[in-house]
Amino acid sequence: MPRFRSLLPFLVLTYVLVGQALAEETVPRSAEEIALSFAPVVQETAPAVVNIYARQLVQDRDNPFAGDPFFDQFFQGMGGPARVENSLGSGVIVSPDGIVVSNHHVTANATDIRVVLADRREYAAVVLLDDPQSDLAVLKVQTDEPLPALSLGDSDDLQVGDLVLAIGNPFGVGQTVSSGIVSGLARSALQVGDGTGYFVQTDAPINPGNSGGALVDMAGQLVGINTAILTRDGGSNGIGFAIPSNLVAAVIAQAQAGATGFQRPWAGMQAQEVDGSLAEALGLGRPLGVMITRLHPQSPFAAAGLQDGDVVVALGGDPINTPQEFLYRLSVLGSGPQTVTYIHDGTQAQAEVALAPAPDSPPRDEVTVTEDIVLRGATLARINPAVIAELHLPLDAAGVVVLEAVDFAREVGLQPGDILVAINGYEVSSPEDALALAREPGRRWQIDLIRQGQPLRLRFRL
Repeated sequence: MPRFRSLLPFLVLTYVLVGQALAEETVPRSAEEIALSFAPVVQETAPAVVNIYARQLVQDRDNPFAGDPFFDQFFQGMGGPARVENSLGSGVIVSPDGIVVSNHHVTANATDIRVVLADRREYAAVVLLDDPQSDLAVLKVQTDEPLPALSLGDSDDLQVGDLVLAIGNPFGVGQTVSSGIVSGLARSALQVGDGTGYFVQTDAPINPGNSGGALVDMAGQLVGINTAILTRDGGSNGIGFAIPSNLVAAVIAQAQAGATGFQRPWAGMQAQEVDGSLAEALGLGRPLGVMITRLHPQSPFAAAGLQDGDVVVALGGDPINTPQEFLYRLSVLGSGPQTVTYIHDGTQAQAEVALAPAPDSPPRDEVTVTEDIVLRGATLARINPAVIAELHLPLDAAGVVVLEAVDFAREVGLQPGDILVAINGYEVSSPEDALALAREPGRRWQIDLIRQGQPLRLRFRL
């Protein structure tokens, strides 16, 4: 104790000196340091964030049976009059020649799109590429003068805690900037697009009208496109989601190359997230990766040697932990050879996989039935990997799928996406089979099909 007392004055003096030194280092030395502000970043980025006004014609459907495959045939023409519906959102200019990125749900089915800059200049725009799956749309502004544009940052460099700004037009009040941090990464399983999205999470307030707006970092780079909020009352509750800029860059590149729809490499795979119980069953030290539950025979991963039950832990050097993250990495990487890291029978291995779009083979043999037979008005196609990818069919889907059903085909109950299994008890394996069976004479008809994974039987008389 006496020794402790003798050290006390020294410790107090040391604390005071260190405190003085720290105070000297943190005292503001300029007006800029005294008045910390996001203004320089806003001044640099805000001119490239635009308001988007989209107009579409909507047919009111007062008919309570509208869309029903049986009753709708008796109530055709009972829908209400067409009306004009306007939607308001935001967008980001990413190229001085007028390339603008926004959300699919802002511009979907629009007949007229107007882009309004922060300085109130207004331009007409057309959709170059539309991708409902990622909820992204790429527009082209009709202009002969260069426009302010944002450069894209690397969303993989983001870390939880990074400062970000959300810029958009919430509630139509005019361009608004809100600040926050990156509060989460690799968020998935949201009901955005088709539910397979992969997002950056932020607590920067985002409200209706911010959709399609910019999420920028402190370097003034675009790191995300604001697209959704988690809310109880329709307003911001501090949890917003943005599409990562790396996916935005991939979509822009395809639009500039002339594509009208975003083409992803095809995995030909179904997988599930490895949780604690599954990791224990597989003998893994901790949960990681996604386990393959089904591989299509034409899957590039099957060609690379992977099997059902293998656990994919990385693709192209980036870790994989959810099926949504796997799809995101596929979309960003695009076609070409990539390294896949996986665990097989407890041993980690690597292989090279040739990523490519789904093969359109065997030929789909698409045909539209115009003959006066029971399938009149149906457009049919043989199911192959390309058809599976386009229609999001199950990997084990086979046979013939209905691409479109109008006229008599619609009246008997067929719908787009139906997989024909049999007609009058005879198996259907190709469009030619379906046509041949539909040409057979008879008054009683039975069509077996699969609709949204469930078996269904249509019976009718002629």
